[in-house]
Amino acid sequence: MSAEYLSMGYGQILAATLLIIVNMGISLVLGLALERRLLVASARTVVQLSLLGFVLGWVYQHPQWYVLFPVAGLMTFVAGHAAIRRVRRTYPKALVTGTTAMAAGSWSITLIGLIVIVRPTPWYAPQYAIPLLGMILGNTLNGISLGIDRFGEELVNKRDRIETLLALGATRWEAAHEPMREALRTGMTPIINSMSVVGIVSIPGMMTGQLLAGVVPVEAVRYQMIIMFMIASGTALGTLLAVLLSYFRLFSNKHQLLVSQLTSR
Repeated sequence: MSAEYLSMGYGQILAATLLIIVNMGISLVLGLALERRLLVASARTVVQLSLLGFVLGWVYQHPQWYVLFPVAGLMTFVAGHAAIRRVRRTYPKALVTGTTAMAAGSWSITLIGLIVIVRPTPWYAPQYAIPLLGMILGNTLNGISLGIDRFGEELVNKRDRIETLLALGATRWEAAHEPMREALRTGMTPIINSMSVVGIVSIPGMMTGQLLAGVVPVEAVRYQMIIMFMIASGTALGTLLAVLLSYFRLFSNKHQLLVSQLTSR
């Protein structure tokens, strides 16, 4: 028998807010200088989640594809922008690279999940499409950010070796192979680590939400397995595309390393 769903009111939110105030107090006492960042992050959490609640309420009332797609596009653009903001070494049109990789990786896996695996009716039902896309975007964001960042660091740190290989006749692909491999490893590491301990060390957010809503644990587990595999696939594809697009931006057709294009934040 499913447990009763407990609705959360403003009183519970206020109680949870006190926990952040405690964190701010700890920061103040220890001189961590994190009070302002905690306050801003908390305010953004409240504003963004409140806005999300209103938007999702409106989208659920208008379950049409032409309503869903603009929302998904906005989510993707914001995720791409956030990914590039985290990169320490950027280059011209990096935002285009990040957003393109984000869209291609996340949307393709989400569509496969909706049409082939989950199969809601209709396939673009917002109840399924938006949460699935959101979870895949969030994790793909991390992979793309880490991948591009590591690729730039590898090119700068190993510039002499790469340029020597190019001078000796190596193609740009041969010279960039090792930095690209390291970038992909870095981008994929967080999701692999998460998959390794899921269910033992941590209970993922979606599964936690379902359990709190009274869903039978076995059913919640099945959903979470599907989500984890979709997230891993979206992260891998998005990171691969981001590193490949960065490769084409930072190596010319004449097999030259364009390291001067990289700028530090």
